[in-house]
Amino acid sequence: MGSKKTTSSSLAFLMALLLSCSTMSSAARYLEETKPAEEYPTAPELPKPELPPHPTVPELPKPELPPHPTVPELPKPELAPHPTVPELPKPELPPHPTVPEHPKPELPPHPAVPELPKPELPHPAVPELPHPAVPEVPKPELPHPAVPEVPKPEVPHPEVPKPELPPHPTVPEVPEVPKQELPPLPEPELPPKPEESHYPVPEAKP
Repeated sequence: MGSKKTTSSSLAFLMALLLSCSTMSSAARYLEETKPAEEYPTAPELPKPELPPHPTVPELPKPELPPHPTVPELPKPELAPHPTVPELPKPELPPHPTVPEHPKPELPPHPAVPELPKPELPHPAVPELPHPAVPEVPKPELPHPAVPEVPKPEVPHPEVPKPELPPHPTVPEVPEVPKQELPPLPEPELPPKPEESHYPVPEAKP
């Protein structure tokens, strides 16, 4: 209750401060617009309100939950054995009827088509046209300008000493490891063949 009262009083005080600041700013603007040449008195600084410290909330103890009840194990029900189904005799089906072979019909021979003679078309003679003589145009001889030989600069190549490499390390010989003889593997025992299915076999329709 005391904290609620302090918070409500501090909120009311802050609202009053905001309203006073807004009224003072509006009055100062009005005075600046009407009398800009006069000197305005400085407003006194308002003291900052001291807010009360936050109340400390005590830690609540954790509630202890009761242990879970143990569920007793229920015994498994014993199932009755499946009844044995007797083997039914296989029905004897009648033999398939034989289909007689039909004789193939004899087709008449194809008629012979006479060969037609190819028509000979006369080729028109094309007259040979004389080729016009093209006069030879002499090639103009252009003088080649003499290019002076530029001597190549001799650049001395510095001798680079060869680095001495360390000798190769000798690798010790690895002794041969004798092969281990493995014992013979035991033959796997096959599981017994499953018994006949206990489901009813449908009767064959005649």
